[in-house]
Amino acid sequence: MGKKHVIATNQEEAIKEQEKIDKTAGKEVKVKSSSVGVQEGKVYVSSSYNNTIVTLTNSRGQVLAWKSAGSVGFKGTKKSTSFAASRVAETIANICKKIGIDRIEVLIKGIGAGRESAVRSLVTQGLNVISIKDVTPIPHNGCRPRKVRRV
Repeated sequence: MGKKHVIATNQEEAIKEQEKIDKTAGKEVKVKSSSVGVQEGKVYVSSSYNNTIVTLTNSRGQVLAWKSAGSVGFKGTKKSTSFAASRVAETIANICKKIGIDRIEVLIKGIGAGRESAVRSLVTQGLNVISIKDVTPIPHNGCRPRKVRRV
């Protein structure tokens, strides 16, 4: 085995990374005339085995912004981690603060690793979470079975 190289990040690199996240968070924010004065919103967390997508809407369901683990900067198998989901939720929380939304309802869909960490990071960012609802689709009876094989 070769030598292990430890990469130490200094303050300048951390600041550049934070600015990069702020730039990507600022691209999606388009303040429309209907979204001015919005104080309530809904956050949809769709978590699969491969990615986590977080969508911010107003109370009527019109999309204001969305972010995924891939758009924040994660690639490959790192997109499916809970850390990536928490980063995605942090960027959505920053967008909420820029728009002026302080109360949110959270709707969770999927069975991925980022379900709980995304909700926890939304709460730690200072947003007032009104309700958390699981809207994962569940099959009731499934597909019609095949006909019986006759030999």
